Amino acid sequence: MSKVIRYDEEKRRKELINKLITYGVYKIDNTNLFQLSLPDLEKEYKRLQIDVHPHCTSGLRWVNKR
Repeated sequence: MSKVIRYDEEKRRKELINKLITYGVYKIDNTNLFQLSLPDLEKEYKRLQIDVHPHCTSGLRWVNKR
């Protein structure tokens, strides 16, 4: 893998870790965020985006009614 791709992946990992910490997530299944792979971090972040209201940090949650 080229150095540019590794750098970009590491940069993305750090961004996702910082965003997850902002939401108060420090561990996933008793594993520190820094130990998780990029796909695992992306999956958790997408899950949070669905669950948490995107414009509020007070914990408002979307309710999916079908």
